[in-house]
Amino acid sequence: MDRFSLLTDSNSFSLAKIVHIDSIHIYMSPSMMITDDESRYQKGVKHLCENGLQEVPNKYILPSSERPNRNMEDFNVVKENLQLPIIDFADLIGPDRPRALKSLANACETYGFFQLANHSIPGDVVRNMMDVGGRFFDLPFEERAKYMATDMRAPVRYGTSFSQTKDSVFCWRDFLKLLCHPLPDFLPQWPVLPVDFRKVAATYAEETKSLFVTLMEAVLDSLGIMEDKQKQTEETDMLKEFQDGSHLMVVNYYPACPEPELTLGMHPHSDYGFLTLLLQDEVEGLQIQFQGKWVTVDPIPNAFVVNVGDHLEIFSNGRYKSVLHRVLVNATKSRISVASLQSVGFNCRVRPSPKLIDEKNPKRYKDTDFGTFLDYITKHVPKSKDFLDSRKLTY
Repeated sequence: MDRFSLLTDSNSFSLAKIVHIDSIHIYMSPSMMITDDESRYQKGVKHLCENGLQEVPNKYILPSSERPNRNMEDFNVVKENLQLPIIDFADLIGPDRPRALKSLANACETYGFFQLANHSIPGDVVRNMMDVGGRFFDLPFEERAKYMATDMRAPVRYGTSFSQTKDSVFCWRDFLKLLCHPLPDFLPQWPVLPVDFRKVAATYAEETKSLFVTLMEAVLDSLGIMEDKQKQTEETDMLKEFQDGSHLMVVNYYPACPEPELTLGMHPHSDYGFLTLLLQDEVEGLQIQFQGKWVTVDPIPNAFVVNVGDHLEIFSNGRYKSVLHRVLVNATKSRISVASLQSVGFNCRVRPSPKLIDEKNPKRYKDTDFGTFLDYITKHVPKSKDFLDSRKLTY
């Protein structure tokens, strides 16, 4: 199956039927039918808020054990914000690279997250992306709904929660997901409004792709397996695969919530790729699990939050760990973020590097690919690091 067939999954559309929800067409298979009582949640959190929502509906209320307990006596939550390690991109590509690589390795081993400063992407590119993302969610619902789809393989998908058809409890989040590579294939399918959306988002996608490739070269170097780039090695081949690899961009919108202690913007999860580059506004919300406790990440203006994905954990044979993270919402401010999830191509297999396997460190993960991940999430409700756990080898 070629890459485009994998993404569009024409078979699923041949089985699909059109369901009319207030004149909005949403593609759903017969097994994904929804009741009239649930239909209003399919339109997203912003639509609910625009219609005068005063309390959190039951569909979004988490079981008490899973709620973001803000009680100061909750020992599972750290009271003070976390200052993640800061990696200066200028150091990674400059004469201070050896020291920066040690800092990078420590951040990936200890936190699974770091903040990337001086990242070289022009400030106007970053600001324009945040601005146009916000303006997309300001469009009338009827315009946003043109891109609604329940098929997780859809190259453009506007939706809510994580899975509108499977989640028993919805997340307090709306999103726009865009496949970005190869850009000429997908750009014509991206939203036409706002009028500058395609131009701004395409520029941002190209910049983050370039940054990702440079970062991955540093990551391979930090693992001690990067050899002479002038010679043909497995690592130089991987860098070429990253150039032509998968790239999913997700614009997230978290409206202000009347009862934020009852719900989450995103449930605890890890990301599937090699690295995720997160651009966020200055509203707090991102939390990571560190030393068994939830800690809030302090936003740093003009910096990316970068995290290790499941594929990098597999490739590093467990040395670099993908980390559970979640998103809080608040009662007074909406929040916007743009996540760029990047990996090798959809048809490429990810396996532990042979250079990181020996008698003391046997192979710890099965080989995997993007198709395996899609098959898993279409059959299971994503929870914690369940997919990665399914790839672990036991001895």
